Amino acid sequence: MKLSEIIKDMGITAAFEDKEVAFITDNSAKIGEGCIFVCIEGKRFDGHTKAAEALEKGAAAIVVQKDMGLPNQILVENTRSAYAYICAAFYGHPERRLKIIGVTGTNGKTTTCFIIKSVLDGMGHKTGLIGTVKNIVGDREYEASLTTPDCNDLFALFKEMADYGCEYCVMEVSSQALDQRRVDGIHFDAAIFTNLTQDHLDYHGTFEAYKAAKHMLFENSSLAVVNIDDESAEYMLEGTSCRNVTFSINSDKCDYSAKNIRISASGVKYELLGTGGIGRIHFGVPGKFSVYNSMGAAACLVEMGMDFKAVLDSLVACKGIPGRMEVVPTDTPYTVIIDYAHTPDGLENVLGCVREITEGRVITVFGCGGDRDKTKRPIMGEIAARLSDVVVVTSDNPRSEDPQTIIEDITAGIGRHDSKIIVDIDRMSAIGKALEIAREGDVVVLAGKGQETYQILASGKIHFDEREAVAKILSEKAAK
Repeated sequence: MKLSEIIKDMGITAAFEDKEVAFITDNSAKIGEGCIFVCIEGKRFDGHTKAAEALEKGAAAIVVQKDMGLPNQILVENTRSAYAYICAAFYGHPERRLKIIGVTGTNGKTTTCFIIKSVLDGMGHKTGLIGTVKNIVGDREYEASLTTPDCNDLFALFKEMADYGCEYCVMEVSSQALDQRRVDGIHFDAAIFTNLTQDHLDYHGTFEAYKAAKHMLFENSSLAVVNIDDESAEYMLEGTSCRNVTFSINSDKCDYSAKNIRISASGVKYELLGTGGIGRIHFGVPGKFSVYNSMGAAACLVEMGMDFKAVLDSLVACKGIPGRMEVVPTDTPYTVIIDYAHTPDGLENVLGCVREITEGRVITVFGCGGDRDKTKRPIMGEIAARLSDVVVVTSDNPRSEDPQTIIEDITAGIGRHDSKIIVDIDRMSAIGKALEIAREGDVVVLAGKGQETYQILASGKIHFDEREAVAKILSEKAAK
């Protein structure tokens, strides 16, 4: 594809040699013959420092937001945004061949996306999925490294979905992706807001900046489906031109409400009242948050034109989500649950749910990630101690931080609670201690890692799957 074809819709008037473009990258290590090198100015590295070198290595063009005085430079206001537009054009604008549903919020994005995909699949619509757990195109599944992929990977996925015949794409849209303009130029047919609680302040700096990043999704969407029980809902509904639809379990002043909610170990049941009618929902994941997630998904699809009854019938068949209130097969008199809860709100939701359905004790194993928001650590320590009978504080993904320091930050918030506190830096050993003390009727919650099958240490990433860890510990215990 010629350079002129790729940038023709960007309003670029500068003179340049119209070369053939082989690929696009913002990674200086991947610069090669015929590429467009997009110079991104980051916190630690500025791609503009490699602009001249890129041309020397045969780049067809460089995209800059600083005038470097170089040949075949495409000068733009924001290279992050330009990267998205250029990738879209390079792949033939596959996003225009899809109906795209974006889901944003602190918690519930993954589950809501999986519910929507399951419902659409059940109704006979080919649907792709992009998110934290994995990316799915037909029967092909790809490991996800980011909640919302890099622009190049994102539009490559869109193209694969469109070529496969997908009608819909449902995707998680993170605050970082919005702030970094990875989804610029994409028109969302619908966007869902789940909730907003403290997270990613290490990146955004303030809660206000975090909230503003989330709002960007609704600025380029036809439909906003918003949980009005959240304190940030009003903010999300303001300043956009999209059609607003609201849902709630606490108020009748909304478009969709839930009545007669029943929560048990087998899931949630409730009546959904909406503009399309009244119907019963049974979703097989317990917890009040499951009511919100299933409501948001159902309301979105009905408002996009799906039959109310057909949506609810298909939702009943939706299975659990990997790493979200996932029950691990153990053949023990106690239950082991894996959940991705890694924020204060997420941990409180999960433990509150488990507390309601547990006959015995709640034993919680958790830690906090290193090189991330430190302010949430004592908050999560307090939540775990308040809602658990036993808390085993351990490592999550410590990254470059000292795991002991992270644990001390967590335990500083525990305060005076009656729960028993155990500290073990080694996560495998910590899980072993939790299983060792578990007895009939107890529920052991392994919180924080969810679907992840790795642990990130100072020395690098290692394989660590908690399902395998539980099986290994129980197998060794049985062999003794």
